[in-house]
Amino acid sequence: MNRQWKRAALLLGLALLVITVWACAKAAYTGRNQLLLISEGQETQLGLQAAQDVMKKEKESNDQIQAERVRRIGRRIAVAANKPDYKWEFHLIEKDTVNAFCLPGGKVFVYTGILELATTNDELAAIMGHEIAHALERHGGERMSMALMAQMGGQAASIALGAGSANPAVAQVFSQAYGIGTQVGFLLPHSRTQESEADEVGMILAAKAGYEPAGALTLWQKMDAYSAKKGQTPPAFLSTHPASKDRIKDIQAKMGAVRAKYFQQQLLN
Repeated sequence: MNRQWKRAALLLGLALLVITVWACAKAAYTGRNQLLLISEGQETQLGLQAAQDVMKKEKESNDQIQAERVRRIGRRIAVAANKPDYKWEFHLIEKDTVNAFCLPGGKVFVYTGILELATTNDELAAIMGHEIAHALERHGGERMSMALMAQMGGQAASIALGAGSANPAVAQVFSQAYGIGTQVGFLLPHSRTQESEADEVGMILAAKAGYEPAGALTLWQKMDAYSAKKGQTPPAFLSTHPASKDRIKDIQAKMGAVRAKYFQQQLLN
């Protein structure tokens, strides 16, 4: 009975911690509840260190026209994001990879390979808006916080189930099962939530900066065709990104409201 009480108290304490912290943060624009266990300053510092590592390993493009295009569009969207405490930087990396990312604190990296798909400024603005939205919504800190909570939950549950006692094999099996179940059932689905949120907020930021939000639609139609051609379409439930066709439908559903509220205002200004 004593062991059961200890297990119940441990899990209850963990649940109360999650509930308390969960109620403390709201995502910008969408108002979604967020779990944030680290400060924005810590998150930004980690992003800065990671950016320095990227710059040591990657080569910036010598194409000054395209590099300036990336910087110009990025600066306009950063102004729309209205986050002056972030030290925004925009880098074009010479690599034939369809990728772009933004580190916490506002360091944005675009690979030259993705420019083959983002041929219009509106499409590139959709990419830049999406990546800037990740930083603005603090998705990096949220993922780190969730990974920390998953680790804490695994340790707590292992203790509650008798890890380290007479049968260590049971604890080992449980730890493995917990890791697999958490990754597929908890962390990855939330990553898909973040990606959908970044799509929506990215369209808003691009529209506020004066770019046509429909660029997100044509971009992802191209992405869908590219993935199908390359055979790079993973099962949606095992991907951190939504399935392309689901993503396109979601963008179509939200685009009208974004255009009406933000893009039309830019046309009137």
